[in-house]
Amino acid sequence: MLTSAFFLLIMLVGVPIGACLCLSGIVYILNSGDTVLFQSFPVQMFGGVDSYSLIAIPLFILIGEIMNGGGITRRLVDLALAFIGSVKGGLAYVNILANMLVSSIIGSATAQVAIMSQIMVPEMEKQGYDKTFAAGITVYGGMLGPIIPPSVMFVVYSVLAQVAVGDMLIAGIIPGVILTVLFFIVIAGMGVIYNYPRTEKRTARQRLHTILTACPTLLIPIVIVGSILGGLANPTESAAVGAVAAVLVGRYVTKEFRFAMIPQILLKSAIYSAVVLFLVAAAAVFSWLLIYGKVPQATAAWIQTVAKDPIAFLLLVNVILLVIGTVIDGIPGLIMTVPILLPIATEIYGIDPRHFGVVVVINLVLGLMTPPVGLSFFVASAVTGAKPGKMFIVTLPFFLICCVALVLLSLFPSLSLALIK
Repeated sequence: MLTSAFFLLIMLVGVPIGACLCLSGIVYILNSGDTVLFQSFPVQMFGGVDSYSLIAIPLFILIGEIMNGGGITRRLVDLALAFIGSVKGGLAYVNILANMLVSSIIGSATAQVAIMSQIMVPEMEKQGYDKTFAAGITVYGGMLGPIIPPSVMFVVYSVLAQVAVGDMLIAGIIPGVILTVLFFIVIAGMGVIYNYPRTEKRTARQRLHTILTACPTLLIPIVIVGSILGGLANPTESAAVGAVAAVLVGRYVTKEFRFAMIPQILLKSAIYSAVVLFLVAAAAVFSWLLIYGKVPQATAAWIQTVAKDPIAFLLLVNVILLVIGTVIDGIPGLIMTVPILLPIATEIYGIDPRHFGVVVVINLVLGLMTPPVGLSFFVASAVTGAKPGKMFIVTLPFFLICCVALVLLSLFPSLSLALIK
């Protein structure tokens, strides 16, 4: 109880979550009186990041930075616009479809929201959309980032759960497509109610020119996802090849990438990677102390009194994780919950760890769009000036349809596992 109270206190006053995990571990060891545990503290931290799979994280982050510098994002938006054509609410569809394409490269919800808000919101405002709605729908489009591969959250989950990174990345494909289709359905309904403007008409020749111009940018996700699905490379190797592809496309196709950008790109990638990997190292200590303190066993005993079957357990987990996700960011949320809940899911209820990982990640990502914190809404607000609370209210139908998707994914494991060999 003392450790939990200390953790909550320092987190609420603004101490970074990685430091919270480490400091709470120190308090737990002091409180237990078993100071010999301090000898294992640095060993556990090092062991947490001593994994070949984690090399994929800085590589995926590097791909996103190269893509931004190479003007590839704008080409993907144009490609989505050419595919959608002139329909009611066309730019709203384009927003989601462009986010889907971009998410296959960036893999981070908050980074994607920051990038796409700068591109899509001003364009939607010009076409007559309310700025709050435009920013809100961009936030939900950004939700696809950690779900459609590559995904930093799936890589972290794979390390925590000791499952194949490739399996987890592939498991996110169908759920990502399902969410995209459900978002399209919501847009269609809202478009009728609010009479959204039609997209500007383009001739067939103009659309074909845009598609041919932008299609080479799809080489990056094709290289990343295709090499994993085809068994040609593991996720780390595919990320390295994807980074090379991003440089080539940015330099010789879009012609906006300059080699002079490389030092700044590497610096930004290194800083973000260091933050993520420190969280993973802190997670190792946190997990170790949870097991030492027999927290998973105590939690399992309580859950078994409430949930009698796997479906009831998953629905209970959905509620718990949604609440946690409202106040804690995605990767820290994984770090705090997976060591406790995963053994219960696999050993007591017989749930496939890959299916469970999809449910956990989508829950925590949805928490980024849920008050009282709703981090993604604050990111969009910082970029666009729209009010976070109003964004949530205006886009409430998207939140509800996400909850429907979570229930479907909980009930039907095949939606996550169908593409895994």
